[in-house]
Amino acid sequence: MKIFPYTDIEAKDAEGGSSKLKVRWLITKETGAENFAMRLFEMEAGGHSPLHSHPWEHEVYILEGEGLVVSEEKEMKFKAGDVIYLPPNEKHQLKNNSKKLVKFLCLIPYK
Repeated sequence: MKIFPYTDIEAKDAEGGSSKLKVRWLITKETGAENFAMRLFEMEAGGHSPLHSHPWEHEVYILEGEGLVVSEEKEMKFKAGDVIYLPPNEKHQLKNNSKKLVKFLCLIPYK
């Protein structure tokens, strides 16, 4: 078992076509997790993740703020306390269209 403050993990700029988005890899193989990674994202006002897809699912929990989750077919609003499930191979993007910080947890399986 391990317990540590999330702030012990450095927030780094997210890559791959994102804007104003930082990520902290909270739980990884280095922590001892063999199946899933837990990441904390912090998205500034006007920021976004890349529009992308991949063969694994995402589970997202919105901690703070509000914005939009975008797919090829629709846009849906999200707010603090919402849960987002993104199935494999669905193009998706999260956007912060507000003036406040958006924080969310995202869990992914290891490829």
